[in-house]
Amino acid sequence: MTISEDDRIVFLKWKRSNNRTKWTQALVFLESSKGVSANAVARKLNISKKRIQKWLRLYEQSGLLGLERKARKINETDRNNIQEKKANLIKLIHEPPKLHGVNRAAWSLKTLVRAYFLTYGVAIGASTVSEYIRKEGYAFKKAKRVLTSPDPLYKEKLEKITSILANLASNEKFFSVDEFGPCAIKRKGGRALVKRNERNIYPQWQRSKGKLICTAALELATNQITHFFSEKKNTDEMIKLMEVLIEQYKSQKRIFISWDAASWHVSKNLDEKIREINHKQYRKQHGTPLVELAPLPASAQFLNVIESVFSGMAKAIIHNSNYSSVAECQMAINRYFVERNAYFQENPKKAGNKIWGKELALPVFHEAGIFKDSRWR
Repeated sequence: MTISEDDRIVFLKWKRSNNRTKWTQALVFLESSKGVSANAVARKLNISKKRIQKWLRLYEQSGLLGLERKARKINETDRNNIQEKKANLIKLIHEPPKLHGVNRAAWSLKTLVRAYFLTYGVAIGASTVSEYIRKEGYAFKKAKRVLTSPDPLYKEKLEKITSILANLASNEKFFSVDEFGPCAIKRKGGRALVKRNERNIYPQWQRSKGKLICTAALELATNQITHFFSEKKNTDEMIKLMEVLIEQYKSQKRIFISWDAASWHVSKNLDEKIREINHKQYRKQHGTPLVELAPLPASAQFLNVIESVFSGMAKAIIHNSNYSSVAECQMAINRYFVERNAYFQENPKKAGNKIWGKELALPVFHEAGIFKDSRWR
């Protein structure tokens, strides 16, 4: 058997396809072109010699066109019946299953088959239902959870953050602020490297050895983390963080703080403290920078860049952990942030990737970015 070079390329493509028939035909012709007998090919592929000889004959007569399956002719009556079944199926799909006595919130192939028979008195197979609804453009797909914000000023707040980052001066810093926790100190689960015949397990019910809250600020320009541990999430901890930041970044002209709409981030006491810090006399006496807020839209924690840092930290030192005490866990967190800060000092890179309005790669705020992964909480 001799095949042309162009046909060989086609057969090699068929060999990589998911179509079982084309894959089999490709191996038949490629092996036959090497001089392998039909009997040997039949034994190797576990198909009949008669079928192989038929394919070889069709190829000799008409080339690749001879191997194409001829479309089955359907008479007008059968065609109309098929179209009617398709139309009836679409009607069923558009109706709630409960209308047909099915105690489900969504259709399945099995329930569609049963409902079709009960409604139209005609039996139809699950494979036929699957084929018909697929040809009509329907498919079973899992719903995707989309994180959204109900804030009516969503665009305005987003544009403000984008504008600040796009025009951030060298003597200005922008902080993404949030809290990690409360995190119970007990044995944690997670992905781990184990032998195939072993399972990494941890008890569902455990006595907690304590809990911790880590309050932190991520500076986006330098990718540096400032953090401390808190007993509670409240306004006092936010004021403490601001005092730490203005002391740490005294050389700056202005710092921006961005956080979510938690109640302790928008309290009256916090506003009063910011006014005090920004007063000329206070700034002159302490040599501190001006503090401005750039709050995130309500329910938009998914835009808070520091969440991705917390997620990475949790995967590295919280998942699969079994710390003996809160202090031991705090030491691990401290070391993680020290090493992270040192890395980005040696390898400068902005945090947030695409959220900088004047980056050369993508000059847009990355609204689709989901920095928060609730699974590690």
